[in-house]
Amino acid sequence: MNSKPTQMNLLYTILFIGLSLNSCSQQKEEETKITPPPAVVLKDIFLADPTIFYNEGTYYLYGTTTGNTSLNGEGFQVYTSSDQKNWKGPVGAQGGLALKKGDAYGSQGFWAPQILKYNNQFYMIYTANENIAIATSDSPLGPFKNVSKEPLVAPVKQIDPFVFIDDDGKKYLYHVRLTNGNRIFVAELNDDLLSIKPETLTECIAAQLQWENTQNADWPVAEGPTVLKKDGLYYLIYSANDFRNPDYAVGYATSKSPLGPWKKSTTSPIISRNLIGENGTGHGDLFLDKDNQLQYVFHTHFSGTSEAPRKAAIIEMNFVKKENELLLEARKESFRFLKKN
Repeated sequence: MNSKPTQMNLLYTILFIGLSLNSCSQQKEEETKITPPPAVVLKDIFLADPTIFYNEGTYYLYGTTTGNTSLNGEGFQVYTSSDQKNWKGPVGAQGGLALKKGDAYGSQGFWAPQILKYNNQFYMIYTANENIAIATSDSPLGPFKNVSKEPLVAPVKQIDPFVFIDDDGKKYLYHVRLTNGNRIFVAELNDDLLSIKPETLTECIAAQLQWENTQNADWPVAEGPTVLKKDGLYYLIYSANDFRNPDYAVGYATSKSPLGPWKKSTTSPIISRNLIGENGTGHGDLFLDKDNQLQYVFHTHFSGTSEAPRKAAIIEMNFVKKENELLLEARKESFRFLKKN
């Protein structure tokens, strides 16, 4: 009478052990599986008036420090990247700074740097205390220093410098003078890059068109010049409107001479909120990447309702021939914000 229950109990016991072993095996398999690392979340880079300098396989990103940071007002940060997509930094030689207050001219208002390599030395041309100064370094990471701690001599306040070296070796300083508005001027530089030839000083651009002063301000703004030469023609790219204005935008003018006169393009603005859907698009710099593609790095407002902190962004630029005229255009689809790890 007890044989059947005993056999049934034995069967249940074997079945239970089998299920338990299977469950333990599955658990061990789950435990031994390699858990994928969490996805890396890239963060916006908060820099205004940005510039990118390419040297020996590395991109160096500089700009006006913006946002809540302990480095704000202390000099110029620098970020690095090998592909323009993943940026590291700030990685400047002095606590993230490529130029640190105290090593060069200036105590405040460190704005709009430009980097160039000349005679095996790296030069940083920048604004501080609403004056233009030049510092040097043996490395793009700094430290950039200005031993004299003196700015370029000028009778007025001046900002937003850009040095252009022509095919014949002549050097030109494009910059903004604060006189009846922000106006773009140019002057030939002496070979030491430390002073201009006053007799060559010439006004280039003033904000006079409707798109350049959408708020009808008494102090119109044209600023952030950068220059390149293409097929014998000089292209001066600039920004107009106050940087806090959502209509801050980028246009350009052309000339047959680095000193002008300049003819404004009828296709301006070529970068604006109408093109990319972001407010405050402007004040950047042109550069050629490792594939010889022309790029423009610039800043935008933080959001549709807040100007600060401004964000660094990039867009491809191309020359397009239309009706025997070589036009400069921005490729909308290439626009993106620069990100750091």
